[in-house]
Amino acid sequence: MRSGHFLAHRALPLGVLLIAALSVPIMIFSPDGLSRLEHLEQEKLRSNHEVSRISAEIRELRAKVQQIQKDPAMVEAVARDELGLVRKTEVVFLFKD
Repeated sequence: MRSGHFLAHRALPLGVLLIAALSVPIMIFSPDGLSRLEHLEQEKLRSNHEVSRISAEIRELRAKVQQIQKDPAMVEAVARDELGLVRKTEVVFLFKD
C-alpha cells in the first residue's frame, strides 16, 4: 500500500472528523453560537407579533375608511371630532378651565 493511498483513505477523513469534533463545540458555545441563535429566534417572534398587530390595525383602519366613505354622518363626525370643524350656522362657545 502506498503512503498516498493511506493518506487519502484513512488520515484525511480522520483529520476532517477531528477538526469537526473540535470546531462544533467552539461554534456552539461561542458568542455567535446557540445564545445568538436563541436571541434571533426571540427577535423573530417579537417581529412576527408586531407584524400581526400592525396588520390587524391596518384592517381596522381600512374598515373605518370604508365606513366613512359610505356614511355621510361618519364624515361629519370625523370632521367635528378630529378636525374641529363646525357648520356655518353653529356658534361655538369656548370655556377655559
